[in-house]
Amino acid sequence: MNTTNENPGASRPNILFIQVDQLVPAALSVHGHPLVKTPHLDELAAKSVIFENAYCNFPLCSPSRASMLAGRLPYNISQWDNGAEFFAEIPTLAHYLKALGYSTTLCGKMHFIGPDQFHGYEERLTTDIYPSDFSWTPNWDQKFRKGGGIRVRNVIESGRCVRALQMDFDNEVEYHAVQKIYDLVRHTDDRPFFFTVSLSHPHPPYVISDKYWDLYRDEDIDLPRVPEIPFEELDPFSQTRAIAMGHQYYDITDDHIRTARHAYYGMISYVDEKIGSVLTALKETGLDKNTVVIFTGDHGEMLGERGMWLKDTFYEWSVRVPMFIYAEGIAPRRVTENVSLVDLVPTCLELAGKEDEPVTELDGDSLVGLMHGSSGGWKDEVISEWSATGHPAPSRMVRRGNYKYWVSEGLPPLLFDLENDPDELENLAGRDEVKEVEQGLHERLYSDWDPAALGERIRTSQRRRLLLRDLTETTDKYSNWAVQTVRDDSRRYVRGRASSFYAKALQRYPFVEPVEPDHEPPSAD
Repeated sequence: MNTTNENPGASRPNILFIQVDQLVPAALSVHGHPLVKTPHLDELAAKSVIFENAYCNFPLCSPSRASMLAGRLPYNISQWDNGAEFFAEIPTLAHYLKALGYSTTLCGKMHFIGPDQFHGYEERLTTDIYPSDFSWTPNWDQKFRKGGGIRVRNVIESGRCVRALQMDFDNEVEYHAVQKIYDLVRHTDDRPFFFTVSLSHPHPPYVISDKYWDLYRDEDIDLPRVPEIPFEELDPFSQTRAIAMGHQYYDITDDHIRTARHAYYGMISYVDEKIGSVLTALKETGLDKNTVVIFTGDHGEMLGERGMWLKDTFYEWSVRVPMFIYAEGIAPRRVTENVSLVDLVPTCLELAGKEDEPVTELDGDSLVGLMHGSSGGWKDEVISEWSATGHPAPSRMVRRGNYKYWVSEGLPPLLFDLENDPDELENLAGRDEVKEVEQGLHERLYSDWDPAALGERIRTSQRRRLLLRDLTETTDKYSNWAVQTVRDDSRRYVRGRASSFYAKALQRYPFVEPVEPDHEPPSAD
């Protein structure tokens, strides 16, 4: 049993992976926001490598997370939308690290779709918050999505609450995550650990309790940098997206925007407090001395910019993610090169000392060189993909250097110079002065992408999944694959002789070895 503050798996570092949901980097003080209070993230960032231009590879929860854990671009593993199965045959970071001798634990959300709800994790400490079945499969054969107003209605219904479902979930995640850290330092498992803690905030609905709401004043809440763009002036992709979101049903006022943003900032402070609890437990147990800490999100949040909310688009507020990596011995710095979530698998494998190639080709590259300040050979390129609600065809984006190029099948392309136009207001596609840039990005985008063929595959997949989904709505004889967390209470707290040493190990930390008496007890005679 580990009886000191030193982790017995010292030859390989532990990895604590913390993920949040729908956190836009622009709302963090680390990235310049003057108002949002995140003391725990600020403390972590101060000693970490901060990636200023980090992107998700699909601006939607389930495909983004599956792609990230597999180290593969979404279309390469059939990740089409929030109802697409994550196939069990695809190796993940958890599988790779387990093969290197790591224990692997998931606490919180990962939004796996399908019967495999573990994907290389040995245990899950909580169930998931969102459906694991095909409930959220889109239907491109329908012109308009049923119930189209529900998503943007989150803005109208934002504000204070006493309690929210997502608070129930994240409070549970926090409790089990902190307890797991204590268990890791007290138990007999001497393997290094890969521990994923995934929180649901600040994902909408935009509601939070008074404690966090009262951290901010209404009059201090900022309005979007870019105000609402009239429907007729939107690009065609954004027009179809607006209809799918239900914008036509609601008149969103400045008061609505301030209220939603107010709640969102409170939600960020709430989740920062949860992260602080986990990091405090790590430090108290001494496990921080040999633990790499990775913090990131799954996608961003438009937060009213351009009149848009939620994610589901390649504009910066939607497709960017925060990313900090702390590793002992690597000096804090800011990295400006373009990186993405698929880079995390090769990064973790290099930090863990894996020398041979993974069994499947990865689409990302290790960030370790950039973490040490070396950018030599870095491709400075990210790919993001989309095929869910809105425009019923595959879409793809590439950012290389300062230029972002975006194509949706059947629609005119978009090209932005993010250095000179960070708000993406001037579409440069088709202009002579950027002809060579556009041609190069176009060739890169289509070099391994056939949108027409993909569109047929996606529609076929949707039809199959929709049939199965509709059947589950008419009977209770089908499993929805929700994770059932069952704790073995036979070895917890104080039990019989067989587990007496185990029980003693849990009595306190640091563990104190039993003191043997220095003389024999007096004879009963």
